[in-house]
Amino acid sequence: MSKIEKTIRKLDRKALIAFITAGDPDYETSLAVLKALPGAGADIIELGMPFTDPVADGPVIQEANIRALGNGATMHKTLQMVRDFRKDNRDTPLVLMGYYNPVMAYGPDKFVNDAAQAGADGFIIVDLPPEEDQDLRKLCEDRDIDLVRLLTPTSKGERLPVLLEGVSGFLYYVSVAGVTGGAKADLETLKPHLEQIKAQTDLPLALGFGIKTPDDVRQMAALSDAVVVGSAIIKTMQEAPKGQEAESVAGFVRTLSEALKS
Repeated sequence: MSKIEKTIRKLDRKALIAFITAGDPDYETSLAVLKALPGAGADIIELGMPFTDPVADGPVIQEANIRALGNGATMHKTLQMVRDFRKDNRDTPLVLMGYYNPVMAYGPDKFVNDAAQAGADGFIIVDLPPEEDQDLRKLCEDRDIDLVRLLTPTSKGERLPVLLEGVSGFLYYVSVAGVTGGAKADLETLKPHLEQIKAQTDLPLALGFGIKTPDDVRQMAALSDAVVVGSAIIKTMQEAPKGQEAESVAGFVRTLSEALKS
């Protein structure tokens, strides 16, 4: 059982997974927010790898990518941020999330090796299907890094076993047919499919996309092992007074964590 899975399993409540984009709006602010997340109640962190064309993301995260890249974000700096985070925190699982183009440009073997040395625990490569991830999966297995896959409401029939093969850490269920930060999912519609997935795997199941408020977190947690919040966190950071981004995000994440405890 990996570090990520153990973290979810050991909790006496559902896990909170928080997402931010590395380097948004700049390196120093992003690192301060990253370091504030565990103390505010984030059990696992997804750190977005900035990319020019994040097709699965809505306007909030798209703009975060643009801000980060405009202020000099690179893959090297993203990995340095992981190293800087690990200077003070060795326990909170950290997952690098993004698209395959920057990984390919960096070099998959070098990327996995450097990410492992920096302290990453897992990857989510949004646009890399299972038919094309065998090489990256082998590299991850050799370095004890989880390769987390996305499932959607259309992941059914013969496709579902293909998506479940070789996955580790947890399963990320995209709860809406759309981009991040969009509409909230209909729980009653999702429930039969989630039960079908759980019948075929023992891995923890995390729900993401469209989860914005403490009430959303509480409701989604009823059907899952973890919930993922990203756009609402980035929006909170964007709206915070300059210099108070980490404090504002910590306060918001704390309300999400408290919702899970209640």
